[in-house]
Amino acid sequence: MFSSSSTTATRALRPGPISGRYPERCEREKGRIDRAFGALAGTLARLSVNRHRGLHKIAAAIGRQGQPLIHEDEAALDVQLLQLRRALRLQGLRKHLCIEAFALIRELASRAIGQRHYDSQLMGGWVMLHGQLAEMETGEGKTLAATLAAAAAALAGIPVHVLTVNEYLVQRDAVSMGPLYRALGLTVGHVTQDMAPEQRRAAYASDITYCTNKQVAFDYLRDRLLLGNNRSRMRLQLESAYTDENRRERFLLRGLCFAIVDEADSVLIDEARTPLILTRAIDSAAEHRVYRQALKLAQALENGRDFLLDATQRSVQLALEGQRKLAGLNLPGEGLWQNARRREELVCQALHALHLLCKDRDYLVRENKVVIVDANTGRTMPDRSWERGLHQLVEAKEGCPLTEAREQLGRLTYQRFFRRYLRLGGMTGTAREVGSELWSVYGLRVRRIPLHRPNQRREWPARVYPRAEEKWAKVIPSVTALQNQGRPVLIGTGSVADSDLLSRKLTAAGITHQVLNARQDKDEAEIVAAAGRKGQVTVATNMAGRGTDIPLADGVAERGGLHVIAACRNEADRIDRQLSGRCARQGDPGSHQAILSLEDELVRQNCHPVLIKFLSRHWATDNWFQRKLNCYVTKRAQQRIVRRHRDARHALLRHDRQTGRTLAFSGHGE
Repeated sequence: MFSSSSTTATRALRPGPISGRYPERCEREKGRIDRAFGALAGTLARLSVNRHRGLHKIAAAIGRQGQPLIHEDEAALDVQLLQLRRALRLQGLRKHLCIEAFALIRELASRAIGQRHYDSQLMGGWVMLHGQLAEMETGEGKTLAATLAAAAAALAGIPVHVLTVNEYLVQRDAVSMGPLYRALGLTVGHVTQDMAPEQRRAAYASDITYCTNKQVAFDYLRDRLLLGNNRSRMRLQLESAYTDENRRERFLLRGLCFAIVDEADSVLIDEARTPLILTRAIDSAAEHRVYRQALKLAQALENGRDFLLDATQRSVQLALEGQRKLAGLNLPGEGLWQNARRREELVCQALHALHLLCKDRDYLVRENKVVIVDANTGRTMPDRSWERGLHQLVEAKEGCPLTEAREQLGRLTYQRFFRRYLRLGGMTGTAREVGSELWSVYGLRVRRIPLHRPNQRREWPARVYPRAEEKWAKVIPSVTALQNQGRPVLIGTGSVADSDLLSRKLTAAGITHQVLNARQDKDEAEIVAAAGRKGQVTVATNMAGRGTDIPLADGVAERGGLHVIAACRNEADRIDRQLSGRCARQGDPGSHQAILSLEDELVRQNCHPVLIKFLSRHWATDNWFQRKLNCYVTKRAQQRIVRRHRDARHALLRHDRQTGRTLAFSGHGE
């Protein structure tokens, strides 16, 4: 006999009579006491992160279940697959059926794609299937581990979204894992930015859909607009019977049933500071004239007298002198300029575009268009734009044609969106630092997965120099020495501009190398594939820090493996660990080192200038205490950013709750 609760729970995860034709979790506003208990539970949940005993037992059971399958022919496996699928549909995700499913998926993976899941990957897949977050070290094969959870859920009839951070990984994983899913009798699709609505709808209709977090969230917002205020489950189920307007056929998604989030800390934490806003273009010739004039006014203002810049908070504030200067100008008679508040807001936006947004760091200019660069991944985001006229002001600053202004149609935060999935699982290499927040916000418990092989990664002592030129002067001979040893080197930089600068210095030193940044994103696969060759030197932004594997060529492991040089601190220690995790994967040898300077942007913007000046003046290369102090200062600067970003996410959550209460009378806050 089987448990009725297990069957009901599984049926509630798929479209049907129980969960409706567009299933999603209904949100319940939590009170202060509930939120306080949630935060406490998140803190306590971190204590059980390293408990592996139960996972080892599961992996052993799967191994025993799969042993007889090795000798079965394809016809026998097809019969077992058919029986398993029927049992999962009827009985749900019961433990013994999930063990059987994992064993069968593992066996078919070895035959279909030539990869057999390790025990650590079995544990990771089990954790994800049960709505938890698997922290697996970089290089442990998270992509293959996710197939276990995705395929088992899909066999039970649950639509699965596998979400990752960029379209390169979406297409790569859908293609590379596709043969396994098809061997299981499952359909697989993927969604990219350039797809038409019909293609998106077909991809989401697949058993398993690969897409980016941004694409699925915006498609969900489009469905919400189609739903309007008529969101009753019963109405949707009966609509096709009594009206010709059947909205179900026009939806892009089938609901929010089960999501597996790759690089979960990046998606759920780093990208959760900014809400997603769905817009449409409107005629804005008059606004374009206003933006150009605001930029001219901003260029005439003097920093420190007319306005104040806060690089740490990335904000601009007009001083009284600046306000008087604007009020005294003979501006056009349009009502916009006569309103002091709107006038000052526009000029502040123009000052932001001029002084806080930098070309080749925050954006690129491609084909006479401004393209935003994602600070977390180093990749371009051609489908994104800054709001409230900021994007048009940057275009005016760079002499590009101004795009049409945008009218807001819908707004949604990642916190609210991902909490609407009926089940949410995830994987990442770096989650323990934010385990409490993941639990309190998303209900995601972090479980660390044991390594498949012992870690051979070696950390070399960090070096912090007073000036950037001294840092680069240290990097160049280090690269030369490693290259002469036949070891490949990966150098991580903080921006496109820094990677270009280092490239010029390497060229001047006669060092052949490859550059991987937002300009070369189309060649990412080829550059990454070559980065592990003997003596290869690769300069990269954060693009090489997530989701990519650098295979070592023959003979490289014997020479010490890949060496990673971090030429900057990232906005969080988690991102630094992602970069260092490019080396010494799956038990290979490797090493990493941070070579920094007190002139790095992160340090300058988050440390007092007097402190930086003091440290630079009392620099002593051989002074152990001084080196430790400089490293401590860079870490403190990084911690300040982490706290500020956490505060921004909490503020966005509070604003979300306040907006929900304010618009409660309408029934919907989007």
